[in-house]
Amino acid sequence: MNSTALGRLLRLASPALPIGAFSYSQGLEWAAESGQVSDQDSTQEWIGSVLAGSMARFELPMVARIYQAWQGNDPDAAVRFNAEFIASRETAELRDESVHMGRALRTVIVSDNVSGGELDASALQRLQSIDALAFPTSFAFVAVHWNLALADALTGYAWSWLENQVTAAIKLVPLGQSAGQRIIAGLMPACAGAVETALSIKPDDWSNFSPLYAIASSKHERQYTRLFRS
Repeated sequence: MNSTALGRLLRLASPALPIGAFSYSQGLEWAAESGQVSDQDSTQEWIGSVLAGSMARFELPMVARIYQAWQGNDPDAAVRFNAEFIASRETAELRDESVHMGRALRTVIVSDNVSGGELDASALQRLQSIDALAFPTSFAFVAVHWNLALADALTGYAWSWLENQVTAAIKLVPLGQSAGQRIIAGLMPACAGAVETALSIKPDDWSNFSPLYAIASSKHERQYTRLFRS
């Protein structure tokens, strides 16, 4: 990876990217409230199970498939996969999270283009034609048009998700910064494994079946006090 591509990947995966990722915990807030997650070990187990399950076996493969659609100049396929991803969201708040982040990333990219970015007008029009725009669709679009390799883009996507989950856990459990770094270190092999799975799994084997994850999000929607939006 050359320095330009590396810089773009770091930017796309950065928590400083103004897409609101910091405001979502994806059910982790309820897991902490209910005692499902209460210390470093249980936090790592929770995050690791989501990473190995729905992330590796559904969300990352979906990012890869949408990436291939954009790369192959097949916006109809990208739109179709976008709709499938939106339909797969288990709860209203998970759907809203993906759409909010997808649109926010699109806004960032449109702003870039106005100020002299590298995306052509027709490519932006294809992205802007999608109303309920899922985050994987925006992310894959940017990865293709910034000339990021698929494996690198998936690694950035998985890393960004992992870091956000750990950051949320530090606030919610609560955990210290050092414990958070130990969790990240412990899950780095699983993060790499999730990317490998996403690149090799066949569509017939995709699955986002994670009952407790869906229950956590459902419970969070009615939680009395909340710091996070999901």
